[in-house]
Amino acid sequence: MTGTLARDAVDAVDVVLAELFEDRVRRAARHGEQYALLWRRLARSAEGGKRLRPRLLLDTHRAFGDPHPQDAAVAGAAFELLHTALLLHDDVLDQDRSRRGRLNLTGEFTQDAQADLPPRTADAWGEASGILGGDLLLSAAHALLARVRPAAYEALSALVDECLFRAAAGEHADVAFALGTVPATPEGLVRMMEDKTGGYSFAAPLRAGAALADAGEQADAELERVGTALGVLYQLRDDLLGVFGDARRTGKSTTGDLREGKRTLLVAFAEGHPAWTAVRHRWGAPDLDADDADALRAALVASGARDATERLVESRRREVVDLIGGTALPTALRHHLTDLADRIVDRDS
Repeated sequence: MTGTLARDAVDAVDVVLAELFEDRVRRAARHGEQYALLWRRLARSAEGGKRLRPRLLLDTHRAFGDPHPQDAAVAGAAFELLHTALLLHDDVLDQDRSRRGRLNLTGEFTQDAQADLPPRTADAWGEASGILGGDLLLSAAHALLARVRPAAYEALSALVDECLFRAAAGEHADVAFALGTVPATPEGLVRMMEDKTGGYSFAAPLRAGAALADAGEQADAELERVGTALGVLYQLRDDLLGVFGDARRTGKSTTGDLREGKRTLLVAFAEGHPAWTAVRHRWGAPDLDADDADALRAALVASGARDATERLVESRRREVVDLIGGTALPTALRHHLTDLADRIVDRDS
């Protein structure tokens, strides 16, 4: 999605990842075939994708002179591992079995066990594998960060600790909203998006790229604000795609959020409207079928919730562009981040 980075820089991140997984698969083989299989599937889980977070880090580092390209590649790989780890955990929490148009790691281990074990036992095996796999990748990310030069390690380690702390706060709130244990106010939903997506997906990799280049406190503060705003914009668009997108393009089910009963601003805008009230009892139903999902989508349109969310996305885009334009960041980086805001709004995957 970021679009401007030289292919060689992204290739360097992929080399770091490939070497790490090759080492871990080899070591895992000494502990049994299932553990080696877990690591092989972790390697596959990290394949593909947009490499958004490494690209943000690398683009920012380059904008500030690209003084430490190898450290940037290693840190970019660490952020990709963080992302994959959190996706694995998120899929377990959401009881999703697919990702990027194929079975995810949890789904693969569940499928393995279904031939010989009862469904609940097979599910437990898959979910345990997903949780442990995510834990392993979090540990591996920290191991990678320890390879950057000592002068940068402390700052990066603290930054990753902070972004994971915030991501867990956002995920905890997201689950609470879905279960109804905490009221899903518009303010709470925005704060959840800032923590869950804005921190680790945008602000942290941007700040890491700048920190590796010793860009200074002002750049760090500006990238924190810009990154958090971009993350909210991204999540708003993601919520629309999660219900109205094309699963062939997104690689994710468009019924998952509706089946989960995910609390989003899209749903908040629909609350109280007769069209939504008439079908709301099916929202969050574990046995939600395609017809029910279509009825919920129709209600979100009829209530004006889809239009309201799309207007909010455009309003947020303008705010982010103004925010970027008011920073003292390098000109090339400001242009790049402005282009990114536009790409976020226009994306269909």
